[in-house]
Parts: sequence; C-alpha cells; structure tokens
Amino acid sequence: MEPDILELESFLPYRLYRLADTVSREFSRIYKDRYGLTRPEWRTLSGLGQHGMMTATELGEQSAMHKTKVSRAVAELERRRWLVRTPDENDRRVEHLALTKAGLAAYREMVPVAMAFERELLGRLSAEERVAIMTGVAALERALEEKS
Repeated sequence: MEPDILELESFLPYRLYRLADTVSREFSRIYKDRYGLTRPEWRTLSGLGQHGMMTATELGEQSAMHKTKVSRAVAELERRRWLVRTPDENDRRVEHLALTKAGLAAYREMVPVAMAFERELLGRLSAEERVAIMTGVAALERALEEKS
C-alpha cells in the first residue's frame, strides 16, 4: 500500500464513526417505531430523564448535539407535552427545561427497553470481548479528555 494513501476501512476514527452510527441507527429503530421519536428527541428526553432540569446549552453539551437540533427536539417534546420550559429568573435568554409527568412516564417506560438493547448488543460478544470493549472505550475517552 502507498504510504500517502489512507485506507479508510482500517482507519480507527472512521471505524469508530461507522460502528457508532450503525449501533445508533439500530437502536433508533426501536424508539422511532415505538414512540415516533427522532434521535435528537430521544437524546433530549434521555438527558432530561437522567439529569432532571437542564438548559438547552447543557443538553447540547451532554448529548453532543448542535443547538438547532436541540431546539427542534425541545419544540417537538413540548408539543407532545412531554417537556416544559421555565424562564431563568436572572437571565431571560436562558430557559430551564424539564420533563412533565407524561414525559417522565415515557422516559421511564423507555429505560428498560434501552437497557435490554444494550444487554442484547453486548450479549453478541464473549465475556472477554465485553471487558475489552468497555475498557478500550473508557481508555479512549480518558485519553481524549486529557488532551482537551
């Protein structure tokens, strides 16, 4: 192979991207079919379900989504009456977002579905492979956090 040719299929960043996209698409079929949610809507619902009240900026950082995707997801979840916005007392540009009772109920219904998906996915691997993937992902996350 030429030294100035990059073979994408063996390039780790590309392989990680493809893997993440494939897993995300497979999981998205579940929440799209059952609940009619898009990926940004699912990530927004999950972030608020996990953390409680958050701002749109915090949601974007937590979920690695662009602010326009967060904004659209928030608007749709609000339309479904799964989310409420509360203006910040000190800064009118900031809104605090939280799930309604209906949104929290939907989130709680989805948690076991998500956990079952993860179990099934990891169940395709041997015990050694599961340990290796979890250890390797954690190591990469730490290495990249240290760099930034």
